[in-house]
Amino acid sequence: MTRTICKLVKTNIRPEDINKTCAALGFALSDAALVAIASYLALLVKWNRVMNLVGPSNWEDILSSLIIDSLYLADFIQTLPLPEHPECRDLGAGAGLPGLPLRMIWQKGAYTLVEAREKRTLFLRSCLAAAPLPGVFVYHGRAEAFMASAVHAHLTVSRAFLPWERVLELVSPYTDEGGFCLFLTLSPLPSSLPPSLQKEWRLFWEKRYTVRKSERYFWALQKTTPSPRRA
Repeated sequence: MTRTICKLVKTNIRPEDINKTCAALGFALSDAALVAIASYLALLVKWNRVMNLVGPSNWEDILSSLIIDSLYLADFIQTLPLPEHPECRDLGAGAGLPGLPLRMIWQKGAYTLVEAREKRTLFLRSCLAAAPLPGVFVYHGRAEAFMASAVHAHLTVSRAFLPWERVLELVSPYTDEGGFCLFLTLSPLPSSLPPSLQKEWRLFWEKRYTVRKSERYFWALQKTTPSPRRA
C-alpha cells in the first residue's frame, strides 16, 4: 500500500509536512495514516481544479479546515458503544469528507460511501485505487436504493446530506436497535426531538470543537426500537 501511494505523491505534499500540521492541531497520526492522507490530498487538489469538489484550493487549507473534522470524528466514534465489526455508511459522500480520512485512522468494520453523482463516485473510486483502505466500499446511486438492498446499519454518518430530521426518518427502518446516526453540524444538539421521532430515537451524545475560531459539532442519536428484518 505505501509503495503505491508514494508513487502517486509527486507533489509538494509530504507526509512529514502533514505530520507537522496535525501536531500543531493536537493530533498524532500513524505513519500509514499520514502517507494515505498525503495521497488523498494530492488527488483532491488535482481533481478540484476541474470539478470544484471543495472550497479551499491548497492542501494546507483543506487539511486545517476540512480534514480536521475527520480527525476529531475518529476520536469521537471510538467513544460510541459500537460492535466489534460495525456496519457503517456515509450518505452523500461527495469528495470523501469526512469518510476517507476517517477510515485512514479508524478502520473497524465495513464503511460504504454512498454517492449519487457519477463524477464524485469516480473520484472516490480513484482515491481507493491509489490508496486501498480495508472494508471501504463505494456505492453509486441514491441512498434509498442502497439501504433497501444492504444489511442494517450500526452507524450512519451524515454531513449536509439532508435536514437531520429527514435523515432520521430515512435511515430508521434500516438501522439496528442500539445503532447510531451521527451528524456533523454547525449547531448544538437540540434540547428534544420532534414527537414523530421520539419513539424511535434518543439524543445520545454531543461533541463541540473549534476550527479557526468557529464552533462545530457532532451529534450522536441512538435508535431505541428494533427494525423489521428482511425475509
